[in-house]
Amino acid sequence: MKYAVTGGSGFIGKHLVNELVGLGHEVIVLDIQGRFSGDFKFIDADISQPNDYEKIQKALHGVDTVFHLAAKARVQPSIDHPILFDKVNVSGTLAMLELSRIAKVRRFILSSSSSVYGDTTIFPTPEAAPTEPMSPYGLQKLIGEEYCQLYSRIHDIETVCLRYFNVYGENAPTEGAYCLVIGAFMRCKAEGRPLTIYGTGQQRRDFTYVQDVARANFLAAHSDKVGAGEVINVGNGESRSVQQIANIFGEPFEYLPARLEPFETLANIDKAKELLGWSPTGDVEKWVADYLDSSNG
Repeated sequence: MKYAVTGGSGFIGKHLVNELVGLGHEVIVLDIQGRFSGDFKFIDADISQPNDYEKIQKALHGVDTVFHLAAKARVQPSIDHPILFDKVNVSGTLAMLELSRIAKVRRFILSSSSSVYGDTTIFPTPEAAPTEPMSPYGLQKLIGEEYCQLYSRIHDIETVCLRYFNVYGENAPTEGAYCLVIGAFMRCKAEGRPLTIYGTGQQRRDFTYVQDVARANFLAAHSDKVGAGEVINVGNGESRSVQQIANIFGEPFEYLPARLEPFETLANIDKAKELLGWSPTGDVEKWVADYLDSSNG
């Protein structure tokens, strides 16, 4: 089978590309972040630049499924630069949908986010919960979902939207816009600095293992129970406080003023189990402990 992965050089994208290649599939990576080694074809293309659209469309010829991971990520940067983020996350997603339609791609898998729920109080959070984004990033992901659903209604292309919850794992970014709390703790530990904790540390997160996310994408491409723009949570189905994770890394800690973010994320994953035949395997506490053992060894 032939697949295309936008953002395939990113954290989650690399894991997905390696899984697809490992299964013997033909893979095209569309990205601007640079190459990495592997048995796939790399196309240097920017989904937000119309000058690259012809190149992208040609690359999509014969592709069965597009995994759309390319995005400008994170909440605070999207608040600081909403127009730039919109260009990539909304216009770029629309461009990929349209180019996929023209190329007669069968299925389009959107990487969405639990950010669409905002500061919900419904736990575990089902996909039917109200969506109240707290940032341009969350809103842009929600618009991307709606575009997918629209394209499934009015065009002959199947779509699926996967809402990720706080992804961690091997090769997670430890700095920059894509860095989440575990990556930030990894960097602090490596540099011998106190772990930076925003707020009290009692905020809770549903930490989801990156290999589980990659597997959910693959299953979403092949399930015969989806294809009409379904939104599906991809989470571990349990939460840990930021302080709990920090305690595994160990003191010292540095507490800074709280940021604009939900107090808790916790996914209801019944839909993923039912429609994709997917269940999580990750154990974040064990992973962090194993990471610390290996880095100290």
